Amino acid sequence: MNTRVNDPLRVPESELTQLGVKAFQGLGLSLADAQDVCRILIMADLFGLSTHGLSRVESYGERLLIKGINPDARVKVERLAPAMVRVDGDNGVGPLVGLRALEAAMQVAGECGIGIAFARGSNHFGPISPYSLMAAEAGFASIIGSNATTTIAPWGGTDARLGNSPLGFGVPNPGGAPFLLDMAMSVVARAKIRNAFKRGESIPATWATDKQGLPTSDPAQALDGFLLPIGGHKGYGLALLVDLFAGLLSNAAYLTHVKSWVDAPDEPQNLGHFFILINTRLLGSTTWLTERMNDFAAILHGSPAAEDGKPVLVPGEIELAKMKDQRENGIHMLADVMALLHKHAANAPV
Repeated sequence: MNTRVNDPLRVPESELTQLGVKAFQGLGLSLADAQDVCRILIMADLFGLSTHGLSRVESYGERLLIKGINPDARVKVERLAPAMVRVDGDNGVGPLVGLRALEAAMQVAGECGIGIAFARGSNHFGPISPYSLMAAEAGFASIIGSNATTTIAPWGGTDARLGNSPLGFGVPNPGGAPFLLDMAMSVVARAKIRNAFKRGESIPATWATDKQGLPTSDPAQALDGFLLPIGGHKGYGLALLVDLFAGLLSNAAYLTHVKSWVDAPDEPQNLGHFFILINTRLLGSTTWLTERMNDFAAILHGSPAAEDGKPVLVPGEIELAKMKDQRENGIHMLADVMALLHKHAANAPV
């Protein structure tokens, strides 16, 4: 039977982890740093978020090779107050900086009941849900955000001045599935528009505008224009709030001060992130939280489905189900991504 060149493959998690670590070692990272980066990216792939998983070895790798990202970053953590830390990423790979900031926030939240980490000097750090899940598994509720390269015009404006900044929330459930909400500020990701353009398809006029700031159903015009925020002006305000926390308060770049990794791949982006954690173990017993979380989900699941075969879901359920399947049966990976991983892995130290 013939297969297409880039048909997805099923790769065991352990095998993919080993390959990913070697690939990032081949790009100049230490073994420990490569392991931490892959911890985040492989979890993204397990969730089915393949655009933010190991496929990022392409964009991260290009910048690592020309030192637009520092492969030998020395991430520093500074305690500003009992429950507040500042993290300087030294222009390191985003998932490495993100994981260090999460760990720092968990440490102070474990001591103080609540903790916040502000990170600067970072890059694209993958999706938020892996960080939220790790926090939830350790007993922390979380609010996490990052700023991003500008792709959205101010509400009513005609040029890109704010990023499609992701925001996520997590609440642990010691005896069941945690609540995990991970969302960007645009109606859809830019990748969906690119895919529609490649297929020669139109897009809904609610997705993006042309370069004059007017809604368009033409993906070519949309790619030359701007993404539309969720909820209109309300989403615009929410995107600004994320950038205020992740960029401005973190002493990172913000709005148009953020460098484009496409237009200036050899320059530091200085992205910022924030991690706000609440130690739920101080609020009550694990039994108490489990009972309340399971009842919370049951109330939602009990709503009759509007469409047969599409029951009400709690955010995070789809991703966790994909994780379970792929841990048992292998992770879906595109052949071209595997080839690029092998290419970089060949340069890893023996």
